[in-house]
Parts: sequence; structure tokens; C-alpha cells
Amino acid sequence: MAPSNTWATSLDQATEEWTRLLGESHVLGDREPADGALGHTFPHDARIAVELLPGTVTEVQACVRIAAHYGIPLYTVSTARNWGYGTLPPDCGDCVVLRLSRLDHIREYDPELGTVSLEPGVSQGQLAAFLNAEGDQYWLDVTGSSSHCSVLANYIERGFGHSPYADHFAHVCALEVVTADGDLLHTGFGRFDNAKAKDAYRWGVGPYLDGLFSQSNLGIVTAMTVWLMPKPEYFQYFHVTLAREDDLHGCVTALRELRRQGFVRSAVHIGNAYKIYSALNPTFPWQKTGGRTPLPRKHVDQALERSGAGPWSFSGGLYGTRAQVSLARREIRRRVRREVKVRQIRFLDERRLAWMERLAAPLTVVSRTPVRRITELLRALTGIKTGVPTEEMLKSLYWRHTGGVPSEPDPDRDRCGLLWCAPVAPLKGGDAVQLNAIVKEVFDRHGFEPMISMTVISERALDCIVALHYDRGVPGEDSRALSCHRELLDALTGAGYYPYRLGSHEMEPINHKSAAAWNRLITRLGHALDPQGILAPGRYRPARSADDPDVEGTDEI
Repeated sequence: MAPSNTWATSLDQATEEWTRLLGESHVLGDREPADGALGHTFPHDARIAVELLPGTVTEVQACVRIAAHYGIPLYTVSTARNWGYGTLPPDCGDCVVLRLSRLDHIREYDPELGTVSLEPGVSQGQLAAFLNAEGDQYWLDVTGSSSHCSVLANYIERGFGHSPYADHFAHVCALEVVTADGDLLHTGFGRFDNAKAKDAYRWGVGPYLDGLFSQSNLGIVTAMTVWLMPKPEYFQYFHVTLAREDDLHGCVTALRELRRQGFVRSAVHIGNAYKIYSALNPTFPWQKTGGRTPLPRKHVDQALERSGAGPWSFSGGLYGTRAQVSLARREIRRRVRREVKVRQIRFLDERRLAWMERLAAPLTVVSRTPVRRITELLRALTGIKTGVPTEEMLKSLYWRHTGGVPSEPDPDRDRCGLLWCAPVAPLKGGDAVQLNAIVKEVFDRHGFEPMISMTVISERALDCIVALHYDRGVPGEDSRALSCHRELLDALTGAGYYPYRLGSHEMEPINHKSAAAWNRLITRLGHALDPQGILAPGRYRPARSADDPDVEGTDEI
């Protein structure tokens, strides 16, 4: 829908002011959804009226004040690589995009405490290189996404990684936030100019505000302090392959006890057969299936059997002294074998991995198994568990893409189809089994491969990441994928499993009728902090209910 004349006039006037502020090269003009730069891994009808690229926090404040003056909504992104959840295109109709990728400074680093203050444009690769240059005393907990992805953006979305610091938002403090009126807010002790513990103590004094700006549109986070993991004396990667499909329940039980007793401190990722197969074979075997989808489970099982894999596998990291790691190894073997039938338990350190890499080529020929591919994956997996970002996992986003994986992957540009669904469950075997059954039933009915990973993120919680892959170039696949995703989300929330984060196209769960009091409070907060509703309208903020007396008369959000 075309914007009104009044809106267009205000936009023109605001754009003149933004151009004077930032310069012409940092104010990009009107683009439609067909523009390659506006790709998504799912369909959208977004239009970017203008894209702003400020280079300083002062410029961000000024951009916000201009937007507030003219009543123009802003949609903020960092590096725009949030594949599967929504990248650059806004989810609020005609909108001005505020991209913070030029705010890429590492402001402060404390080598004694292992804290680093950084801006939204700082990427995983940039920070990892910085820490390495500073003596490699600390590791950043990285995600499996690209080295070019923003650190701050994932932490503020409450993403997770792989090490003992995997719960990202649990390891941040001292947020710097630009509010909807252009003011600059510092949370915790950061509001005091001389507070020496601002980067070391999360809570500060008085009400704790940090959570208000996580997964919200109540402000724009322009900096935060991240707590880094001290490099341990010794590290080993472990990988366990289960022999039976029905061992998921016992697997979760064993991992819960290992985590609760402190033998395993890292996140542990559990992958199903399709997830494991797609890691070994990043693209769909079109020739073997004659172009038909979905990939039959029989084919997957046969391929995994030849590779020594199984219906479920899980992996994690062991960190500490050599004695601590040795004790953890012994307990993993004992407790896992007590609960499930194991096909293989593998422990791997740098020395053993280097040995495997040297022998990969001849072993591939002799054993007729993909040893070279396995060692490539092991190198990437051990890397991300020790703070080394990788591009390797991007290959899997091309699973159903008929054009294969390019040398420089860009899932948006290449019209890869990808939707994530991320329900959270209690760390109980029965809940893991129920989650698996729901996903399998919905995906089987819609004709997609149920690629599931479940992550033991704490002593009590299980994060499940479901990947829905398809090819956007195939007519009708967009609507079929969205239909499957909606049905899956409905089935999961109906069973009590709500997502820990949402894509730009799926904010409905926050409006659940049972959360009326929460909705009213967050709406009142939004009206107080952003009365014009200019900050990413609709993002993680529920729409006003027409029959809600508490918000009657407020602006529609």
C-alpha cells in the first residue's frame, strides 16, 4: 500500500535533515521488496522507504529525534544477518531502517576481569580476532552463524551458543540505550560516571532495567558489556552417537544429571537423524530421489549407518584442568551408558583432531566413509566451542536450494527458504519426546524434513531449534512453508511449549489471551516510553485490545 501524501511529505522533509546529518552516502533511497538487497529467507511485502547508516551514538540520537519530530517509524538492525528470523526488511510496513553496522567499536577491554564493552556493528569475527591479538586469555561464546554476524544483536535477542557461557543474556550488563525521545540511558551502575563495578555487577541499585530492552522495541541498544570466558587449561570436544531412536528420553535424563552435578558445564546439542545427515551432506540429494521431496527416512538411516552415525547424536565441550576433564569423561561414559544404548563415544582434543585431518584423505578411500567431511565438521564444531566463529554452518541453509552452495553464501540473496521455530521445554525426557513427536507429525504432513536440534542450555531448560528448509524459487513453496510453520507453532504452544524468540513475521504468541495482564503492562510501558510508537512498531509489543479499559484511548501500537 502506498504511503499517504502527508506521510510522504514528512518523509521527504525528514530525509533532508538526515542527509544533512549523515551525508548522502549514508542515506540510502527507496527500495521495493523485489530489490535483491531486500531478500528474506521467507516471503514479505516490506518496503524500505529510506535506510540510515549512522556512524556514532550521537548520530543515532539525532536520527531518532528527527524521526520523532516527523512521526516516522524506525526499524533498527545491526549487521542484518538474522537469517531465518528476519534480516533487513522491516516488519512494520513502510518504515525507515536504522542500520547500526557502522557502530563497530570495541570500547573497553579489561584483561583482568574478562569484560568487553562493544557496539552493535562488532562482529563475532572481529571480536575473536581482537581477543586473539590481546593474548588469547578469553574466549567469546560464539554462535554457529557467520563470523560477520553482530555479537550484540544475538545477545540482545537472548540467543545462545556452545560453551559454559552459552546463555548469552545471562552474561551481559551495562547497557547503553537510545530512547524514543533521543535521550541516552545507561543501565545498572553505568548511570554513575565513577562507578568502578559497572562492568562487573549486573544489577546496579534500584529497579533492574536491562531486560526491558532485550527482545523489545522500547529503546535502541547502542552498546553493552559482555562477560568473556577465561581460556581453560585444557579442552576436549565430546560426541556421543546413540543406537536407538527411542533413546531420546534416557539421553536427556543422563545429560540433566551430568549438568546438575557439574560434570558438563557447556551447552549440549542433541541432533536428530535429519540434522546429522544434513550436516554431513549440506545439500539435498536431488539425483538420488529423482527430484522428489521430502527425503525418505530410510535413505537417511542407510547413509548414517555407513558413516557410523545414528538416529540421535549429542555433543558438547569439557573445560578445566586435565584432571577435571578426565573425571568428566569417566562420568559421561558411565552415566550415558546407564541410560541408553550407545553406538559410539568420542573425545577429541587439538592433537587428535590434527592427526585425523592428516589421515582424512586415505581413510576416506579405504573406509568408503566421508572422513574428510567429518573432519571438516569436527574442526568447525571444536572451533565454535572455543570461541572461533565459522562459515561452515551456513552451508546447511542451502539444504533444499536447487542451485547448491556458492563459494560466498548469502541466504537472502540466493532466496534460500528458511524458517526457525524455537520452543523451550523443561529438561525432562518426556518433554523432549513430546516435542519431537509434534514436530515430526506436522512436518511429515506438509512434506518437509524435520531437522531438530535440542540444546541443554541450563540445569533445567531445553531449547529446541527446528529448521524448516525449502527453496523459494519453487512456485508455491513459500505459502506451503508458512502454512507448515504456523501449524507447528500452534501445535507447540497448544501443548505448552512457547518459543524463546520470534521471527519478524510471527509476533502472535505474545498476544496469547492468557497473558492479558502482561500485555497490558507492556503496552502501558510502550506508551510511556514511546508514545508515538516510532520504534519498530509491532516488534515484541502486543497490539492494543479494543476492549481493554486500561489502555483505552492510547495510540494503536
